[in-house]
Amino acid sequence: MSQINVVPYIDVMLVLLIIFMVTAPMLMQGVKVDLPEATANPVENQDSEPLIVSIDAQGLLYLNLGNEKQVLELATIRERVAAVLRRNKDKPVLIWGDEAVPYGQVVTVMVELQQAGAPSVGLVTEDPQ
Repeated sequence: MSQINVVPYIDVMLVLLIIFMVTAPMLMQGVKVDLPEATANPVENQDSEPLIVSIDAQGLLYLNLGNEKQVLELATIRERVAAVLRRNKDKPVLIWGDEAVPYGQVVTVMVELQQAGAPSVGLVTEDPQ
């Protein structure tokens, strides 16, 4: 009786698994901001990649669609987020706000995102260690 030797297939699968585990964190790109530290429960895993609005220390806004290094106006971000949410209502929306940005500016962005159709807007923080 002939049998299939599956050991080479398992080796290939493990190598691919390691490659995906190493490259997956690199796929999350954005603008470098110093996130505030807070202890909070993580959000449950989402199947789709979230929309991320970044606010740097100078208060400039960025969106992780298209050219991520391009500074955008708040009205432009609202239009683009609304267009994406019309196609996918369950897409999570997050804000990466630098800790040097005034709280009022973050709230203004949150309100605009909710008016664009985001049912909830999450704030990203660093875990203090």
